[in-house]
Amino acid sequence: MKIIIRSAKIIDPKSPFHNQTVDLLIADGLIEKIGTSILDIDDSTEVKLENLHLSQGWFDSSVSFAEPGYEERETISNGLNVAAKSGFTAIALQPNSYPVIDNQSQVNFVKNKANGFATELFPIAALTKASEGKDMAELFDMKKSGAIAFGDYNKSLDNANLLKIALQYVQDFDGLVIAYSQDANIKGNGVANEGIVSTRLGLKGIPNLAEELQIARNLFLLEYTGGKLHIPTISTGKSVELIKEAKAKGLQVTCSVSVHHLVLTDEKLEGFDTRFKVTPPLRNEADRTALLNAVLDGTIDMITSDHNPIDIEFKKMEFDTAKNGTIGLESTFGALLTVLPIETVVAKLTSGRDVFGLENNIIKEGAKANFTFFTPEGRSTFTKENILSKSKNSAFLGTEINGSVYGILNQNQLVITK
Repeated sequence: MKIIIRSAKIIDPKSPFHNQTVDLLIADGLIEKIGTSILDIDDSTEVKLENLHLSQGWFDSSVSFAEPGYEERETISNGLNVAAKSGFTAIALQPNSYPVIDNQSQVNFVKNKANGFATELFPIAALTKASEGKDMAELFDMKKSGAIAFGDYNKSLDNANLLKIALQYVQDFDGLVIAYSQDANIKGNGVANEGIVSTRLGLKGIPNLAEELQIARNLFLLEYTGGKLHIPTISTGKSVELIKEAKAKGLQVTCSVSVHHLVLTDEKLEGFDTRFKVTPPLRNEADRTALLNAVLDGTIDMITSDHNPIDIEFKKMEFDTAKNGTIGLESTFGALLTVLPIETVVAKLTSGRDVFGLENNIIKEGAKANFTFFTPEGRSTFTKENILSKSKNSAFLGTEINGSVYGILNQNQLVITK
């Protein structure tokens, strides 16, 4: 298959064509030629879109699809199609299915389900059996089957010795441990950020300390053991400082932040709308500003949608009892452009490949064609019509967003939404 991409502005600092507007000729999934005016070719497909921008394919480091076990929330096939139309050429799948992805057969199951799609799926396997935090899962076997990291989704490991052993064990095969950090005892029955808003609304609070204390503990363990640790979806300014200090010491620690923590604050809880009930909870404006600054200065390595589909019956409940989580694939790009410059957005949606040991595809002749197509121009309101996921629990419904995604090219498959 031959594809000619017309007048695309390249956003890829590693490419010799960065910030240039060029044509690209793609043949059988490889970049054959990059130039200012490529001649038409018979039987080729032409991609010509208004104000077209093109970058390396985006990677989302935290996505839940719920299959197997919760297919009513989302399936792998529909989820991968949603990811493609949202601009992602690869996603890391969280293990929070039923059964949990905690053995070789489960890793193979989700990988086989993902065969043939334009968006690639890379499984994150559970760190402990059934994600119960008691016994370490068979990490090496799952690594051999294709797991790219090990962590229990949104579950903090209380047993410090188990995390210590895991960090030591995975060094034998260059494994990556993911440690969601929230002290369960300090969190208690909290459902919202502890502060003025939770007090005014009568909601039980989750103090910043619940996250920060656990991050400090996990960083002490990393300093003791060595190895590689990823701390996902941090939410406080003090967490940023702790990780920055650890990096300055030379520790191999990385971290991510979710889109909703960069854009929204706990002020959104005023109407008790459970779409805004997430974990960690939405924090205040000071924390949001600190997170944005940490993205800009490089302390935060990547941004994730933290896409987590939830059935409507588990969201249409009283705030205290509703499940945590929001979908985010479809709104990620547009929401980020309201708070960050385009080059930063692209950088933080592609940098996760390095952290998880995945191949980078620099935009140059002879390289694999792994692209995201988008435009940073235009402003619109995110509505239900923009949601492609089976679940509709989006925290960004009714929000003004910037730009739009045109689609992707990956695995020699072209997906264009407009």
